[in-house]
Amino acid sequence: MHSQLSPHRAVRADLSGPYGPIGALRIRGEGPIALLVPGCTGSKEDFAPLLDPIADAGFDVVAIDLPGQQDSPGPADEASFLPAPLGQVVAELIGKLAADGRPVVLMGHSYGGLVSRRAVLAGAPVVGLTLLSSGPGELPSGGRRAVLELAEPILHQHGIGPTHDVLEKLNASNPGWQNIPAEQRVFLRDRFLRNSVAALVGMGTGLRGEPDLVGDLARTLRARGTACLVVCGAEDDAWSPSAQRDMADRLDADFSMIAGAAHSPATENPGELLATLLPTWKTWLG
Repeated sequence: MHSQLSPHRAVRADLSGPYGPIGALRIRGEGPIALLVPGCTGSKEDFAPLLDPIADAGFDVVAIDLPGQQDSPGPADEASFLPAPLGQVVAELIGKLAADGRPVVLMGHSYGGLVSRRAVLAGAPVVGLTLLSSGPGELPSGGRRAVLELAEPILHQHGIGPTHDVLEKLNASNPGWQNIPAEQRVFLRDRFLRNSVAALVGMGTGLRGEPDLVGDLARTLRARGTACLVVCGAEDDAWSPSAQRDMADRLDADFSMIAGAAHSPATENPGELLATLLPTWKTWLG
């Protein structure tokens, strides 16, 4: 079974960031850099099943925690966790990673996709952008958005722990949640508790308010000759596969749908995801 606890040979590293260290998992190499950015409530471990295969394909692979997540401290200002300011953080990180002139491919999952496209719009020097289970703008109406709206006042009034307790009660009726092994549930709980309130509220606000920037991104990609790939699970329950396919068309990007996956293809079907990512990235790199 694949999960955030999947074994890998990546080493914990701290990269330089504006609010302190940016927690990372890294397998160093001399080839091009693959930077992986997680979604809201996520972390670098969400990419655990991908790390060794990406490194084996010749990449220096780096998965990070965004500021405010797990091993990356962040500011107290909720607005600092919107896609635009976080995108600036990622753009600056890419500038440092690529200081030796190596090419960078950037992949953002879910909210990390909104952040990654903001990094590109801010001038991040990447040869290609992969949007994984991400959308053209704010999260549409549905269960995931409803949870964000439920959680925000609880976070403000009671903090992280009580918010987690409420979400646990909601998950109790979810058969998929009950099938998660106990060890993984412990990890997910501990990870959630290590987020900051400001980060969770700010990212939740971003997910409910980010505008459709596909036109701006398309123009930027064309002007810079930057390639783009949109990938989603066939059963994605955040942004629909049809919405993501439409976004790919508007971006003139390749599109791929991963069978047997919903919103987290990196853990739900990493083999098929890698079979899409690696050939595409190598094509971008020539």
